[in-house]
Amino acid sequence: MITSCANAKVKQVIQWQNKAKERRSAGIFLTEGFKMFEEAPGESMQQIYLTEEALERIRREPETERKLEEVGYETVSREVFARMSDTRTPQGILCVVRRPGYTLERVLRSGDPLLVVLEELQDPGNLGTIIRTGEAAGVTGVIMSAGTVDLFNPKTIRATMGSVFRVPFLYVDDLPQTVEQLRQGGISVYAAHLEGKTYYDDVSFLGPTAFLVGNEGNGLTEETASRADRYLKIPMEGRIESLNAAVAASLFMYETHRQRSSSRTGER
Repeated sequence: MITSCANAKVKQVIQWQNKAKERRSAGIFLTEGFKMFEEAPGESMQQIYLTEEALERIRREPETERKLEEVGYETVSREVFARMSDTRTPQGILCVVRRPGYTLERVLRSGDPLLVVLEELQDPGNLGTIIRTGEAAGVTGVIMSAGTVDLFNPKTIRATMGSVFRVPFLYVDDLPQTVEQLRQGGISVYAAHLEGKTYYDDVSFLGPTAFLVGNEGNGLTEETASRADRYLKIPMEGRIESLNAAVAASLFMYETHRQRSSSRTGER
């Protein structure tokens, strides 16, 4: 058992928790908790650290114990784990996971694309929620500008609740150019925009579709928004001018899910 925070492995994990550059350089990210351990593909995990209490819990479940043994693990004291953890109430298990890599071609591989394109989002919770909701709504990929918050931020990873392992994603250096590529590939691009004249539920999203969602405070840049085929608006009462980015994205994704589900039901 590792009982000292001076241990080289412990110091490395603490550094990864605090520095995105170090995580990026190592090609890894960190996940915590039993659910994330269960969700993570075994072949992607490099190492597991856990307390004796967490180990005892896992050993009560043969399938998860088998996964733990296949990957390999280190036990650490509760005090050391508290230093390694990014959460206030840690569950006692932390995994070091290799980052998945996707290309634009991989993200567009679906025959019926439903994409969310994010520009400069800064809130880890918003990004994590969009990834998680996207999986539930059938999104085939998430594309992000280079300035969008780090998807591998521990807070973002927690907010995805495991969806980060299944939803293809990509950061791009030139978002407007990428949006233009989507249009040239036959994908209809819609922007959530205050100048929108059309309500989002008055448009058909049965074909290949991408939604543009901008920064929480400033929205989309003019250059990116100008690449959209149409601006869309969301009905709002009272004195509200805009919605949270994750809420807006969720409305668009689920309207598409509703339309496509109804279409499939009608065909049958």
